[in-house]
Amino acid sequence: MSEKPYKLILLGLPIIVFLFAVSPYQFQHAWQSSYTYAGSPAVFEAMPAITMTNETNETSSVPLSSDVVKITPQPALSDRIVDYHIQVNLNEELRVLEGEEVITWRNPGKKQVQEMYLNLYANAFKSPQTTFMKESGGQLRGDSATTNSEGYIELTSLETLQGDNLLPRVKFVSPDDQNEHDYTVATFRLIEPVAPGQEVTLRLKFEVKLPEVFARMGYSGDFIMGGQWFPKVAAYETASSHNKEEGWRVHQYHGNSEFYSNFGVYSVKIHVPEHYVVAGTGMLTKVASLGKGRKMLSFYAEDVHDFAFAASPNFVTHEASFSSEGIPGVKIKLYVDKEHEALSERYLHAARSALNYYGKFYGTYPYSTLSIVVPPKGASGAGGMEYPTLITALAADQENPGYELERTVVHEIGHQYWYGIVANNEFEEAWLDEAFTSYAEEKVMEHAYGVKTDHRIEASYMTNPAPLKLNAWEYNDHTHYAENVYIRGKLLLLDIEQIIGSDQMTKVLRTYFQTYQFKHPTTAQFQGVLEKVTKQSWQAYFDQHVYSDATNDLVISKIDKRQLTEMEKTIYEYTILLQQNSVVKRTIPIELVYENGSIVRKLWETGDEANLHFVERSEVPLLWIKLDPDQSNKLDTKLNNNFMRAELPEQERKAVTITASSLLDLLLRLLSW
Repeated sequence: MSEKPYKLILLGLPIIVFLFAVSPYQFQHAWQSSYTYAGSPAVFEAMPAITMTNETNETSSVPLSSDVVKITPQPALSDRIVDYHIQVNLNEELRVLEGEEVITWRNPGKKQVQEMYLNLYANAFKSPQTTFMKESGGQLRGDSATTNSEGYIELTSLETLQGDNLLPRVKFVSPDDQNEHDYTVATFRLIEPVAPGQEVTLRLKFEVKLPEVFARMGYSGDFIMGGQWFPKVAAYETASSHNKEEGWRVHQYHGNSEFYSNFGVYSVKIHVPEHYVVAGTGMLTKVASLGKGRKMLSFYAEDVHDFAFAASPNFVTHEASFSSEGIPGVKIKLYVDKEHEALSERYLHAARSALNYYGKFYGTYPYSTLSIVVPPKGASGAGGMEYPTLITALAADQENPGYELERTVVHEIGHQYWYGIVANNEFEEAWLDEAFTSYAEEKVMEHAYGVKTDHRIEASYMTNPAPLKLNAWEYNDHTHYAENVYIRGKLLLLDIEQIIGSDQMTKVLRTYFQTYQFKHPTTAQFQGVLEKVTKQSWQAYFDQHVYSDATNDLVISKIDKRQLTEMEKTIYEYTILLQQNSVVKRTIPIELVYENGSIVRKLWETGDEANLHFVERSEVPLLWIKLDPDQSNKLDTKLNNNFMRAELPEQERKAVTITASSLLDLLLRLLSW
């Protein structure tokens, strides 16, 4: 579930003036700089003062500044299609965000663009009739909306840099379900089209009414979680990047889906009361007093596709520097609720363990900070979520939580790699993030903590398999989405690993990460990497298990017994029929257990034929047969037919199988999430 570097060097005021004149928007490398970023492009100088509301409801006018910056030049890691400059004031009494924003968007394609699209995700909480609320039923990941969980985002101004008013042109659209009560996607027509490679700059003002924290954003007491809170340009794809038609990839905020955006540069200034502590995406570059008990915090981030922040007067902060293979140097910042301050080292250890593993096996973490936010008790709706360079852990609801504390931190940091850096389209191919992160999380938990996952139990959750490459909102409900996108997707990756071996799987994932970091890859492109590394076709496998809903069922369908006498000895002859539907060759062990306690293992080379018919002879009666006792076939979800007693009459054998299957299904439904 669970996000930098600048192009200018301060060589003196004359050079700064010159650079502002020829390239006013190229502040692109402060992320990896050890210097302070305290300014904004010259476009901010033309913006009017923003009115900020302080604690006593008095107002003061604070102009947007354009301060001098000392920067170290760094190469861009991504295409940086969009540039955001945001200034936002927290009205903590009204629980409202008052913001101004300057967006510079570059047309990356080969077509002129005249229609622009904005995601206004906070409108998901506008009413019970929004698409998100209708699909989720007001519940998400065990958290429920309250009577105070309604919120909204309102555009109060939209202008070109020349002052042309575009607000009358704005209309709301619902491209996925035509819901006239959903306001999470806005579109408007530009006065002039944007030619390929050219830019358009827009100035916006907006207001966000925060809901009581639910589904990633809102307030809980004086804790604020700013997730998906600002007007955000929709993702634009070129034809060459995904072999699709060039254009906007626009989707509403759905009950199951997460998010998808282009990479860019973010400069964000947040106004809060002086006693608040704020965590944010990227680097904190400046803290300035505004007077009257308020302060401004400036954050800067490059090569990210979102910006989130959390604010609270009750955070206790801890910092730790960490470096290892693939981690050239990162400052881990922990913003922990007072209830969990005694557990701080557990959070930091989990973060170090995750970064160490991911850096070693997948590739470099390219950012210099990673922030971990622990929401307070009662704010679970903000917990367990990923944003660029910032994650939220589980809320501090339990005094001494088990390994779920570490597991959540490890999982959300895993998202930094797949959601944050590789950055697939989570609306349309969520498994490329969630399944990959779940797979990586499992590896870290076993490597660092010795915690192993029972794949048999997980496979048994798959009572309703569905294709993995499916729009997130097309799953039946959140449970159906989670079972497939998280669990079945992870099991598929483990199954591939079982077939090709751990070393090859590590090479596949490392190649995929390093090939497609910052490039928004698709399922087909992952399949291409898999085929390139393994030098074999996986089309039939993907057709069966990714693009379709097939599982890989191993079945003991029949055991016939005959008792013979040969040379005055009793011989037991068993004719055994096995079935399977694998489209790849794999080796499946068969375990035969005899009455005297002896165990014989045979190997079944699957893939060539659907059935295996063999005869087993012994002087000792056979008790039972078990297929795949180690569950090397990770996609077998009907484990009840992997076992059969040899001595039961056929009718009783069928009855036992049916009863066991029914009891297992009932048990798993009671335990399922």
